[in-house]
Amino acid sequence: MYKDIKVIGFDADDTLWHNENIFAFAHKEFVKLMQKYAKDEKIEQELTALEIENLPLYGYGVKSFTLSMLEAALKITKNKIQGSEVEAIVALGRHMINAPIVLLDGVADTLKTLSKNYKLIVVTKGDLLDQERKLAKSNISKYFDHIEIMSEKTPAAYLNLTDELDINPKEFLMVGNSVKSDIIPAIEIGASAVLVPFEVVGIHERADKETIFSENFKEVKNITELVNLLKS
Repeated sequence: MYKDIKVIGFDADDTLWHNENIFAFAHKEFVKLMQKYAKDEKIEQELTALEIENLPLYGYGVKSFTLSMLEAALKITKNKIQGSEVEAIVALGRHMINAPIVLLDGVADTLKTLSKNYKLIVVTKGDLLDQERKLAKSNISKYFDHIEIMSEKTPAAYLNLTDELDINPKEFLMVGNSVKSDIIPAIEIGASAVLVPFEVVGIHERADKETIFSENFKEVKNITELVNLLKS
């Protein structure tokens, strides 16, 4: 089934390393910071709504999230936010950026094995500088030949990528934890896709995998299963 695959694309956040837990931590800290102004549920609702609303403006990543926290704080406090609270939000964003990179189980060994027979690339979303920094800190950049930072993972974006790599879509395999971003658009252009589920999925990445009817789609429990899957 995978005899034509030449290039394997890997999503980064929550496919190669932990990421969503950092945002979950920041959400909790933001709620604590705003507790004297509103109830926890209201704070969480305001922040989540602004995160989604701001994606077309700011894109993905910590910087975008920090701006959304600041905007949410202004709204929750009715523009009465204190300087110390602004400072705390900025510090929280800085903490997120500087958080250590923790690889998911089996990632390094899997990449090392696959890099012997395939061209491996990173295909991710987010802030360019932040993602490049995370990849450098991960100690796995040596396994990748190319890094692609997309504003959105759409069928058109994947087609542009395969054109850039000078390959046919059927020669491309996308691996990731998001049905919406990593699986569906790759399948739509005729590429293959493998879902490696992560325990937490951001609200903006949720989609129903049960709607995918394609022999090019597979799901594994752990990234280490890729090695044997590609032999099938």
